[in-house]
Amino acid sequence: MFKKKPDVDIVMDILEALLRHNPDGVFANSLYHQYQERGGLSKKQLEGLLSKAQKLNTIPESKLVTLEAMLLKRPNRYKSAPPPPTPLYEKDTASGALITAILNKYPQHKRVLFFNTKYNNNEPLTPAEKTELEKFARLLLKD
Repeated sequence: MFKKKPDVDIVMDILEALLRHNPDGVFANSLYHQYQERGGLSKKQLEGLLSKAQKLNTIPESKLVTLEAMLLKRPNRYKSAPPPPTPLYEKDTASGALITAILNKYPQHKRVLFFNTKYNNNEPLTPAEKTELEKFARLLLKD
């Protein structure tokens, strides 16, 4: 992480002030160690640090304002809502209409009965089966 001026570290100053005020504070200790190890804190951690630091009167206002500016500079990360569930298979209404029309005229047609069971079980018809169904419709439904 590239810092503009390595000798000026507002976050470290605020963390040290919090630790001087409450040396046994678990939150401040964990942020202090994390900041030393990683070199930075997340936006949520900085927000927590700011809320703790605003309760103390010993920290100069200029450092708090600088920390707020650092927070405003960071991007907000939003989780988008998951998409609504979609059905795995949508029935092909054109094939369904052809199947019912053929079965109304020829109720014992075995191949079309097979297509009907596949259609009713929400199994997709293959392109070859669709062309076969269209061929049956052309041959059997001549009116």
